[in-house]
Amino acid sequence: MTAENLSTDRTPTGLGVLVGYDGSEPAAQALEYGAAEAMRRNTALTVVTTYMVPAMLYPNIASMPKIDEQEAARRGVEKRLAEATGALRDHAGPVSYRAELGDAAGVLAGLSAHALTVVVGARGRGGFVGRLLGSVSTALPSHAHCPTIVVPSHHSESTGTSVVVAVDGSQAARLAMFAAAEMANIRQAPLEIVSVLPTGDEWLYWYPELELSAEVSGRRQKQLESSLKNEVAAVTQQFPDLKTSGSVPTGDPTEVLVGMTKSAQLTVLGTRGRGAVKSALMGSVSRGVLHQAEGPVMVIPN
Repeated sequence: MTAENLSTDRTPTGLGVLVGYDGSEPAAQALEYGAAEAMRRNTALTVVTTYMVPAMLYPNIASMPKIDEQEAARRGVEKRLAEATGALRDHAGPVSYRAELGDAAGVLAGLSAHALTVVVGARGRGGFVGRLLGSVSTALPSHAHCPTIVVPSHHSESTGTSVVVAVDGSQAARLAMFAAAEMANIRQAPLEIVSVLPTGDEWLYWYPELELSAEVSGRRQKQLESSLKNEVAAVTQQFPDLKTSGSVPTGDPTEVLVGMTKSAQLTVLGTRGRGAVKSALMGSVSRGVLHQAEGPVMVIPN
């Protein structure tokens, strides 16, 4: 891999499945997942790595490094992309490689406007999803123009059965539901639509006068089950060959969904739902699931 082989085109089109790669083991997992996703969708695979050139000040000429900082960064990029090329040597579909100067999350968010989906590992070398799950926690899925798939480092492509999507009656959740149906249809996997009914224990501590009884909870659960039947019917109408079901588990939404990521082939979420803070880029449930997921999670932009 030489500098001439690295794409620096600033007006990309048709990037297909876009994978952020930084040479780490989680990034290698994301690369494997992204390659499989590209084959499932019969589309191109684009591998992107980024680099930064620090602004350095030297007291004198003698202290200046023999190799220019930018050239050193460029060599590091070439090495990473050569590793990616080796890992993809058996990939049958079209692959392109890009070296981009800039912040990883920002670069991927910008390129996502030309991609079907972005795939990243759950941790990296300080870039990519290390940013996503850190203090600037919602950087990529919140700003990406296409769905983002976060792959945990221990994930195995052969694990998982159904595609799970969380809904809460919001428009964002409904968009996620149909996106999940498309993913399940592509994978020929069953779709499970889940609406988690939170328990009232915490509310009752602060508002004991609510008197939330089992009868009230049961009635609400039946209402949600009835609503889900309509959603299942809507999905079935659009995807008649897709096996679709709905369920209304009770508990903390984040904990319930994290538990489901263990056995799901893919868990699909919207960036935010019915939370009180509508201006928030990432809802608390989506953020919590991303932090703790044990399987791949796809976040659908609103």
